[in-house]
Amino acid sequence: MRVLPIRAKRCGNCPVMAWPGTEWVGRDQVQSRLREEIPVSSSSETGDVTGTKDKDYNLIWFTEACLSNALRLETYVQDAERDGDSELAELFRRAQAESRKGAEQGKGMLRSRLTG
Repeated sequence: MRVLPIRAKRCGNCPVMAWPGTEWVGRDQVQSRLREEIPVSSSSETGDVTGTKDKDYNLIWFTEACLSNALRLETYVQDAERDGDSELAELFRRAQAESRKGAEQGKGMLRSRLTG
């Protein structure tokens, strides 16, 4: 699979992007082209490339994404609290709790699968 680089520039407040050698287009058009030209999933196992079965890789990725999201949301909570927006801070706390929950579930499943 070939991944094409995308050039980006701003035209006023509107971001525009282009495939190399093509006209400048809007973000929606680029995303549409990505969906058309780069397959989102494959019916074949790619574990021979990564050394890890797809389903195991996906579990590892999911766990890391949840942990990373929980960290990022901490910053968002602090930003909202600093600006005195307790409603927004509470939204981010709830989202953070869900991310922690997903991370714990992912870690538990990884633990059980790694210990056999």
